Amino acid sequence: MKPAFLIAATSSGCGKTTLSLGLMRALTRRDVRVQPFKCGPDYIDTQYHRIATGKDSINLDLFMSSEKHVKDLFGRFSESAYVSIIEGAMGMFDGFHGMKGSAADVAHTLDVPVVLLINAASTSFSVAATIYGFTRFCPDIKVAGVIFNRVSSSNHFAFLQDACKATGVMCFGYIRKNESLQTPSRHLGLSLDSLSGIERFIDAAAAEVENTVDIDCLLEATVVDCPACSHVSSEKRKLTVAVARDEAFNFIYPANLKRLNADIVFFSPLHDKVLPEADLVYLPGGYPELYADALEDNREMRTAIKDFAEKGGKILAECGGMIYLTEEIDGKKMCGVFPLMTSMKKARLKLGYRKVKFDNFEISGHEFHYSDIIDATGLPSVAQQYNIRGEKVATPVYKYKNVFAGYTHLYWAETDIFKLWE
Repeated sequence: MKPAFLIAATSSGCGKTTLSLGLMRALTRRDVRVQPFKCGPDYIDTQYHRIATGKDSINLDLFMSSEKHVKDLFGRFSESAYVSIIEGAMGMFDGFHGMKGSAADVAHTLDVPVVLLINAASTSFSVAATIYGFTRFCPDIKVAGVIFNRVSSSNHFAFLQDACKATGVMCFGYIRKNESLQTPSRHLGLSLDSLSGIERFIDAAAAEVENTVDIDCLLEATVVDCPACSHVSSEKRKLTVAVARDEAFNFIYPANLKRLNADIVFFSPLHDKVLPEADLVYLPGGYPELYADALEDNREMRTAIKDFAEKGGKILAECGGMIYLTEEIDGKKMCGVFPLMTSMKKARLKLGYRKVKFDNFEISGHEFHYSDIIDATGLPSVAQQYNIRGEKVATPVYKYKNVFAGYTHLYWAETDIFKLWE
């Protein structure tokens, strides 16, 4: 029995990340072992969670994986923590199909209570109707209490407390209206400059939460019987996987690396000159466009990656990792494994869940990118992708020798990614 809860909100933009990071850092300051989680496929908030707690944040996604897998992940990673905090996504009931896959769905699947965050700007007692609706719309989901954001004064908060009393829902506190307390840009990468800004933001969020949220009351109200984790013992592969991880490449699902069941060695395409000896090289997504000059300047690593591919080495590259394998991005030379060019000049967001079907293999993932591939060769796709409605998506997956590359961030924590090469 220990505290575990999901932070949900009435809509996107309510401040879930601010509250989540504030609570995570405030508890970590108390030497409390916090295990962070994130609903959905997001790989940026999870990096913020790691900065706040020092622990890998684990994605809980009901499109890319089964309910059993989500329960197992939650049980396994919560086992050594005192409190588990799950940051929701979008509005509480917003899923990929109605409520399916939503924060509410994850809370129901795991049988954990919800802490509901409400944006109180420009309203007061009217939030009673919002609270009433969100706490009674789905009776199977327990809402432990409410926290308000963007509260302008103590008098404003008094009206909000009255709304909680009128609906019989506990109020854990509030976050004051503070224009300087804005989440750092999600598209600046994790350079040293941006990291210092993120640290300052997390510390400021923690100070605010410590000042205006009753953390002890919240923890007491969210104690649950956490599920036991099922330990699956399997013999470790006698393989080494080299994983690119630095400022330019960092969109990594930790559960994916666990599932590899192999020796993991990290390297930096930005800073290292030598590619580690490995049976598989994994190039995840990230921000290669922000570091194109440095990637171009590191000719030794570009050459090593190209040579590895030409010799039949196994490479899996996703989004930013795929960009790194093209000839260039907006005139900056990359590795040249594929006869493609990449451009950010007509940047337009493309995103959504994907089912990726190869001839002998099917896997789920998430597409999220602004860049475009310029393909003058008509390079064929080796897989067909589908969206959540089962409609075909034109996003290709490229193959050259033993290299697979595409825009979609694949989730293989519940399967065996090595099936790609069978």
